[in-house]
Amino acid sequence: MSATQPAAHAKAASQPPQQDALQLLMAEHREVKAMFQKYQKLADAGGRGDERMLLASQICVALAVHTQVEEEILYPAARTVLTRDEDIVDEAYVEHASAKSLIAQIKTMTSDQPLFDAKVHVLGEYIDHHVKEEETEFFPKLRKTSLDLDAMGEQIAARKKQLMAMPEPS
Repeated sequence: MSATQPAAHAKAASQPPQQDALQLLMAEHREVKAMFQKYQKLADAGGRGDERMLLASQICVALAVHTQVEEEILYPAARTVLTRDEDIVDEAYVEHASAKSLIAQIKTMTSDQPLFDAKVHVLGEYIDHHVKEEETEFFPKLRKTSLDLDAMGEQIAARKKQLMAMPEPS
């Protein structure tokens, strides 16, 4: 950057580039995977119940927000452009329903209850499967469409911000 460059350019250069919708969702996939790995390490090491409980709660919130933005924004748009591949969108909804069921169960439990760790572990396996399908089949198909993934990325980021600011229902 030269000394003659306007300050506005310096500010813009310091801001991270906007991610498109698929980049944003893939980054969230990595974040959730890291949380599941951390949870598994805690569980394997006999970690404190309150630590596992907090991490499980964080996982559930992250997944609830992620699934909601996908279902509100990405999947309806995908259905309009993937007319020959509607089954891929249908399967994503079904996978979300399975994950939501486990999330609901986990949220009503405490870490000292039987099956708590197992349910978090199985949720992680469901999510891992779902992520692999999205990233290897679904997202590549979306990249080849006319969807404005940059604008959708902004929409997803804004909706996620809204959802994260809302109190979680009891």
